Amino acid sequence: MLRLTNLKLDLNHQPEELEQAILQTLSISAEQLVKFNVFKRGYDARRKNSIILMYTVDVETTVDEKLLEQFADDNNVKLSPDTNYYFVGEAPEVVEQRPVVIGFGPCGLFIGLVLAQMGFKPIILERGKEVRERTKDTFGFWRKKILNTESNVQFGEGGAGTFSDGKLYSQVKDPKHYSRKVLHEFVDAGAPEEILYVSKPHIGTFKLVTMIEKMRATITELGGEIRFSQRVDDILFEDGEANNAETDAESDSSAETNRKVVGVKLSTGEIIKTQHVALAVGHSARDTFKMLNDKNVYMVAKPFSIGFRIEHEQSVIDDARFGKNAGHPILGSADYKLVHHCKNGRSVYSFCMCPGGTVVAAASEEGRLVTNGMSQYSRHERNANSAIVVGIDPKDFSYGSDNDESDNILAGVDLQRRLEEFAYKLGGENYDAPVQLVGDFLAGRKSGEHGSVEPSYKPGVTYCDLSETLPPYAIEALREALPAFEKKIKGFAMEHATLTAVETRTSSPIQITRDKETYQSLNVDGLYPAGEGAGYAGGILSAGIDGIKIAEAIALSMLKK
Repeated sequence: MLRLTNLKLDLNHQPEELEQAILQTLSISAEQLVKFNVFKRGYDARRKNSIILMYTVDVETTVDEKLLEQFADDNNVKLSPDTNYYFVGEAPEVVEQRPVVIGFGPCGLFIGLVLAQMGFKPIILERGKEVRERTKDTFGFWRKKILNTESNVQFGEGGAGTFSDGKLYSQVKDPKHYSRKVLHEFVDAGAPEEILYVSKPHIGTFKLVTMIEKMRATITELGGEIRFSQRVDDILFEDGEANNAETDAESDSSAETNRKVVGVKLSTGEIIKTQHVALAVGHSARDTFKMLNDKNVYMVAKPFSIGFRIEHEQSVIDDARFGKNAGHPILGSADYKLVHHCKNGRSVYSFCMCPGGTVVAAASEEGRLVTNGMSQYSRHERNANSAIVVGIDPKDFSYGSDNDESDNILAGVDLQRRLEEFAYKLGGENYDAPVQLVGDFLAGRKSGEHGSVEPSYKPGVTYCDLSETLPPYAIEALREALPAFEKKIKGFAMEHATLTAVETRTSSPIQITRDKETYQSLNVDGLYPAGEGAGYAGGILSAGIDGIKIAEAIALSMLKK
């Protein structure tokens, strides 16, 4: 088959016009066209009142070879790549020591699923509850302010991605087309088929819940075992000298003898023997990070970002992005992606944009407050929200501390906690969030009540001055960036837009560095750092892709033994 890219049609084109565009592009007759299907559909909204749809299509003709020769110099006409997924191996009939997966978010889900599909019967350990019980606990927290520290937005089946917009797009390089495997598995579990071809697919929380349950059932039917409310308190190693790894992840980690995984110990005291542990714990497993650091598992502090959630009426964003085309069913609720490089050297950018969604309480520790964004598949809520965050790196982590933490690998965790504790106190020490209107934030005055944009955060909000919730350089950068974003999206810095504090968990504050070929820890054989918590993913799709890579690495290792 041939792949045609960059086919442009009017937003309101008729279905038959796509076929006509294919025939015209290839200069063939209708009789020579066997079939075609849409691989990707996006849009170009730079001219909001004349939006163009952009198609990538796979086409079969009776003259494929001739056309490939004819269009040899045209980058928009090429041979369709093989995007099918092929397993790297098959488990023997008897698996002596089953692989263990710690964490059942998107990454752990795909590690477990792919291992199960290859016959390795993984044991998956999740500290939180199964997804429906977890949903009850999470909604209960939003309604009654009672936090379950083991079952919340961060912990439980499905991971943090369950309570999100369910975005299924990523900018990670994917030469082996693992993303297609992820998307096809989601469709098989009940996701809309459109996620296979729309340029920015999403699912939403309620659809994710039922999909995760179906994928869990598939894993168990294939011999996998999933245990909920099972926190791993220790990973057991064979005696040996820890590898004195270099700070460069590309370095050769084989110079010294590594320790080897021999099992895991649960909070119940149970020990599970295994030589292969996938560590897919997510970016909020702070107690696990400490345990690993105490055991000298090689890790480094890494940059992340901090900031607020900003809310506008969705209609404001729709009008700014789509003009007269706002409300078109193909376009849906408008999103945005913004970045501004500030005079003080900081970068401010939008993150995890949720059209037609809500700001949610995402705390996982008592006495600390953190926000996130969530939306349903319909994206029909009144407000649009996104994180507006400032990039920071390890040299910034000592802010608010009495100590110089420049050499502390977990200093980023400590900074997150300090910012979350301050937001909790400012909000009233009851999980209500501190809120300020954008106009008041830019003017440096305390807010008293909402205007046209009513905050969506539950349990509730407290109007205040957010200028002390983040380091001064971050506040300075945000005050510069918001008017700059106004020039790109009219209404973005409107007086009544709302800021909700605080957003601290944009990504993991540490990287549990792994070998680039074996995917194992640099100084522990059999330990496979994975996904967002280990610093190798950011979002559902990239976490799923990383999960497939880890499953393959474990399978290849087990097949060698």
